[in-house]
Amino acid sequence: MITYVLATCIPGNEKEVIQEIKKLPNVVEVNGIMGKYDIFVKVQSSDVTKVDSTIGKLRSVPHVTGTVSIPVLYGQGGTVDNE
Repeated sequence: MITYVLATCIPGNEKEVIQEIKKLPNVVEVNGIMGKYDIFVKVQSSDVTKVDSTIGKLRSVPHVTGTVSIPVLYGQGGTVDNE
């Protein structure tokens, strides 16, 4: 399962938050972004409970103020259908 997470944090703490998120299990990509959200995170595991656990830990990272989770739907014609 792949889930993308868009996170917001307290301004000025982005680099610190990104470093903490990188340490979390099942996180395969983390990038700072501009706009309504501050950080883009890709979480991936074959076990949905591990994805849920990682997202819970991400929400507990100091200075994270909010998240939006976007789970990928397989079979909808996206690139993950080819994996």
